[in-house]
Amino acid sequence: MTVVDSVGLHGEIYLLRPNTDTLPKFQKLKAVGSIYTSSLNIPPRSFLEGFPGVTDRYEWFAIDYHGTFWIEQPGKYRFLLASDDGSKLYIDDKVVINNDGIHAIQTETGAVNLKTGSHRIRVSYFQGPRAGVALVLGVAGPGEERWRTFNTKEFLPPHKPEN
Repeated sequence: MTVVDSVGLHGEIYLLRPNTDTLPKFQKLKAVGSIYTSSLNIPPRSFLEGFPGVTDRYEWFAIDYHGTFWIEQPGKYRFLLASDDGSKLYIDDKVVINNDGIHAIQTETGAVNLKTGSHRIRVSYFQGPRAGVALVLGVAGPGEERWRTFNTKEFLPPHKPEN
């Protein structure tokens, strides 16, 4: 059964050729499945534990997540992207973090000024050779010191009561 969350991230799953060492050109591939989530919080683990939502594949796959989120408080937002292997974060079609390549868990950060309103988010990820799996997306809003897991349910447009 597939559960679709309209306020979450929709990821398309792709199979990769062994020895792929960077994120693929997704438009040249055909998706083999979909995955839905409101947050990316897969801390480092053995590849034998698998990637949540991906069945029968432990290495050589990629996921391209897309979604939207709402910013109520404008300002500078810092993002953290940790992955094993490669990943990239795009906000409104601009690369904010490039953490691509084959590597053990590695964390990169980036920042972007966001206006009040709706914004597009994309997180591209690939799992290369065996050993570890990880994908964590964190955020800290204007004036926030501490990182927290980015969750689309925290970034919803204001509720408009019916008249």
